[in-house]
Amino acid sequence: MPFVAAIRRVALGAVLALLASGALAAGPGRSAIASPHHEATAAAQHILQQGGNAFDAAVAISAALAVVEPYGSGLGGGGFFLLREAGDTPRYAFLDARERAPAAARADMYLKDGKVQPGLSINGPLAAAIPGLPQALADLAATHGKLPLKDSLAPAIRLANQGFAVDRIYRDRATMRLNALRDDAESARLFLAGNDVPALGTLIRQPELATTLQRMAEHGRDGFYRGPLAKRLVDGVRQAGGIWTLDDLAAYRSAWREPLRYPLAEQRELISSPPPSAGGIALAQSLAMLQRLPWQSAEPVQRSHYVVEVLRRAYRDRGLLGDPDYVSNPVNRLLARHYLTGLADSIEVHQATPSSALPPSPAWREGDHTTHFSVIDAQGNAVSATLSVNLPFGAAFSVPGTGLVLNNEMDDFAADPGGSNSYGLAGSQANAVAAGKRPLSSMSPTFIESPGQFASFGTPGGSRIPSMVLLSVMGLLEGRPVAEWPATPRYHHQYLPDVLEHEPGTFSARQKAELEERGYRLKDVGRQYGNQQVLYWDKAGGTVEAASDPRGVGQSATGY
Repeated sequence: MPFVAAIRRVALGAVLALLASGALAAGPGRSAIASPHHEATAAAQHILQQGGNAFDAAVAISAALAVVEPYGSGLGGGGFFLLREAGDTPRYAFLDARERAPAAARADMYLKDGKVQPGLSINGPLAAAIPGLPQALADLAATHGKLPLKDSLAPAIRLANQGFAVDRIYRDRATMRLNALRDDAESARLFLAGNDVPALGTLIRQPELATTLQRMAEHGRDGFYRGPLAKRLVDGVRQAGGIWTLDDLAAYRSAWREPLRYPLAEQRELISSPPPSAGGIALAQSLAMLQRLPWQSAEPVQRSHYVVEVLRRAYRDRGLLGDPDYVSNPVNRLLARHYLTGLADSIEVHQATPSSALPPSPAWREGDHTTHFSVIDAQGNAVSATLSVNLPFGAAFSVPGTGLVLNNEMDDFAADPGGSNSYGLAGSQANAVAAGKRPLSSMSPTFIESPGQFASFGTPGGSRIPSMVLLSVMGLLEGRPVAEWPATPRYHHQYLPDVLEHEPGTFSARQKAELEERGYRLKDVGRQYGNQQVLYWDKAGGTVEAASDPRGVGQSATGY
């Protein structure tokens, strides 16, 4: 609306004037944390109270989540960390701690007689890539932290020894993977009670995991990737039929990459995840297309139509992407203004575009039970991190004596690039299995920054992550209260299958009928999904807020 736009221009001018005068503080003056579990939030608060910064707090949160959320992340998995380094001109960094395929991995390792054997890339040690999270924690402490690694790991070590209480999310995830957990004696011992899902309030203690964390506290990355623990990991994997070697562990390194940066309207900038994440590109494309569409003034069905159509087009391009260390990603072409203008102009105002009418692209899917947190300190340093073991409890395989449940991220590769992966979807050569390669991901830790605002977004949810983050970013762009961003009802389209998925209650009966008249095929997924954790810093007002998704059991906090 013209009046709203005028008000925004006046407000932006005032903020710029304050910046020029030096009246705006370099940092918010207090910290904020949004994490999916109260124990992780408490760990971060402790570290900040001890004089640590946001990067130290990120180590503490990640390690604590490895204890209390074995279904979502852990030392046996990996993740992406988006960093903001405070200053008059903030600097951004992206730490890629995605797991890597073992050196013995090959493109046909999950095929037998030309057909994919789904179980091999889902359950057991052959499904596990080389973990990246331990390296990331050591890297963060060494390059950006103020405290030694041992201090930042201390809350998680205490938590693993003392135990945590089973909550409804733990029970839900354990129920989903109950048979797989039962099939592995060590996983059953660690995460079940009497070979069944633990009751609410059951105390889960993990002394072996505490010992593993203590080894890292004393020896850093070599405490995990070399020495006695590395040998125990390799022996346990190989005895159960896996292909890890000591060289695989010793050779693992995380990768520092340039974050994806994309200018938006009103001097905002998107700072998000580059490949091997496909999420940042999908977000940039979606926001760029929405800028050409009157979505803010549209009634609900029309707005949903615009959002679904930009998502359909953005998700179509995902099959072109892969690990940047192995393939050349056409990022510049996918983010070119003329290309995105053409995509936006191809959207019919009142009619769905059948995905079959767009140029073909490989379909895909990935595990959707990861975890996410956001933290900012008083100086303005910030971390947005999405961590994963892929499916709940990863490969449901735990290495005896280590407390570690391993990821099943190998299933995020295209198991059969010429045919279909374990989900029955078309494969992609760019994301084919190869030794040392990182699988493509949708994990999308994201910042939006302008002269007057800073916001952090992210969520678990596999292929639905970019659509969830987009819906939350729209809340920022509209000026809605921060608590509403992660609570917004969710819907999703990913090009193929050509289905508009949604949570129960997202659309009314009338809205569903209108969408169907436009040509959409709707699917109620039957449950709520995602667990978004967001932050907002109003630089002009000097306030900072955090919000946790009401779908989860997370806790947000400000102070210090």
